[in-house]
Amino acid sequence: MPRLIGVDVSVLESLLIFLAGMAAGTINAVVGSGTLITFPVLLAFGYAPVVANVSNTVGLVPGTISGAIGYRAELTGQRERVLRLAGFSLLGGLAGAILLLTLPGSAFEAIVPALIGLALILVVFQPRLSRMVAARREVARPHGGAGLAAGVFGTGVYGGYFGAAQGVILLSVLGISLEDDLQRLNAIKNVLSALVNGVAAIVFIVFAEVEWLPVALIAAGSILGGQLGATVGRRLPPLVLRGLIVVVGLAAIAQLLF
Repeated sequence: MPRLIGVDVSVLESLLIFLAGMAAGTINAVVGSGTLITFPVLLAFGYAPVVANVSNTVGLVPGTISGAIGYRAELTGQRERVLRLAGFSLLGGLAGAILLLTLPGSAFEAIVPALIGLALILVVFQPRLSRMVAARREVARPHGGAGLAAGVFGTGVYGGYFGAAQGVILLSVLGISLEDDLQRLNAIKNVLSALVNGVAAIVFIVFAEVEWLPVALIAAGSILGGQLGATVGRRLPPLVLRGLIVVVGLAAIAQLLF
């Protein structure tokens, strides 16, 4: 049953939500699929899907900012590029957040298992996507053109609505469109993801039902995780990260369907 507003959260639940936030912050900085960790944890503790999604998005904002700061060295010389794309991310995130709040909650519950499934496929095939990105890099434009703008906007809509594997999609869009080192593109991805989550969070805080204790726990954990991801997270075996994400994502699908 969905958790009622104001119900106390146990110490163990609080610890697990904090740890989930830390794992999500780490994964978001390195790859971008942290929602597939925190969202299922909130579902498991009885939060309704839309409330869990809203609270998760708000809670992960500090972590995405932390990850972007952790990659600040890779952002050197990319100010113009980031500014060109920031507006498309903001508009997309705003549109996605509005869609979440205007469409019926039943629509969200129906579509999210499919979105999680799509996210898991993207996570599993991320190495292949990276190879495809590298193959396309020779024909990439310096600033990406209209195709990149459209891709960033579309990813923003997706991220504002749900956001699982937003980073994987965004990194693929950037890599196909721009000629640069993947770590530098990952730095852009972290900034744009932070903008999408940030504008969506503002909409949710003003117009939606937010559970503030999970928000605070996820925020605290994701800030630490963002720094871990930007430092030691790059050295973690990718197979371990993807395996963890897939297991938790499948658990979320089962939770929603059954």
